[in-house]
Amino acid sequence: MIFDEVEEFTTTLPPSGALMGLDLGDRTIGIAVSDGLRSVATPLETVRRKKFGVDAARLLEIAKDRALVGIVLGLPRNMDGSEGPRCQSTRAFARNLTRLTELPITFWDERLSTVAAERALLEADTSRKRRAEVIDHVAASYILQGLLDRLRHL
Repeated sequence: MIFDEVEEFTTTLPPSGALMGLDLGDRTIGIAVSDGLRSVATPLETVRRKKFGVDAARLLEIAKDRALVGIVLGLPRNMDGSEGPRCQSTRAFARNLTRLTELPITFWDERLSTVAAERALLEADTSRKRRAEVIDHVAASYILQGLLDRLRHL
């Protein structure tokens, strides 16, 4: 099931269990996971996109191996809050993914998550090559952490 509102999403979750955060790009998918208590998001990996079926299989394999209980997709809204083609693509990905899993899916506004991830990597004095390798799953952890922080206030 897909939930536009985080509040509805949380009603379907068990009291504990890890979540997956995704930063969907045109060529890659950044993946982050939370701990079982849903307090900290950790960057996991970046998957090179192939076909939807291959990408979904990898995501669901991670979800199964880690006993995840929900999925959070970064929703790339425009800076004025409107939704453009990238949001439509993300929503289509969620619709296709929900056909393959019972896990609840929600969205989190990802505006500036990649900028924040880039800034953190620069502050950590990460090389340009290494930043390019990790930026997507670090951005996914920012997306997931935003949702986790929101959950604490519900």
